[in-house]
Amino acid sequence: MKSIILASKSEVRKKILDENNIKCTVEPSNLDEDEVKKSLINQGATPELISKNLAELKANKVSQKKIGEIVLGADSVIDLNGKLISKPTNRTEAMNILSSLNGKSHFLISSVCISLDGKMIWNYTEKAEMKMKNFTQEELQEYLSKISDKNLYSYNVYQIEGEGKKLFSEIKGDVDTIMGLPIRNIRKYLENIK
Repeated sequence: MKSIILASKSEVRKKILDENNIKCTVEPSNLDEDEVKKSLINQGATPELISKNLAELKANKVSQKKIGEIVLGADSVIDLNGKLISKPTNRTEAMNILSSLNGKSHFLISSVCISLDGKMIWNYTEKAEMKMKNFTQEELQEYLSKISDKNLYSYNVYQIEGEGKKLFSEIKGDVDTIMGLPIRNIRKYLENIK
């Protein structure tokens, strides 16, 4: 299998690729995601469309500089009743997000895009449905106190491979998708590239 470039600084995504024996180098896109999200929300884009657009923009941006290289871009968002929930930038926002998800079902959407010579050659999106248990505000605060800033700001508000698993009564979907990379489909595609 060919070596690829991961257009992301996500350590979790890199780890998933490593665990699946997909050789990669890391080259973050440094895309201004907030600007893109604002623009797309103003145009009435769904959370899924926003996720797909961000994955493609990240892959294409790095791919334009790395001609002949296969570049993988990825993006994950939370969709709560059709409304985009972005990563928190502070603990107050994190608490507000957890409170809005409390006792409800939402979708975690992970999109990936593979680009070559600055253009998308493949993309894929997968959803996981997650139902959060009912918690008191004190229980949510206690959960947040166990999560480091680094983890909190890089994995939406729950780290599914860690403490976050305890938040949910039901998870329908692939854990790798929830962590940011629907790896089975990525592998399938990469195995067919010459």
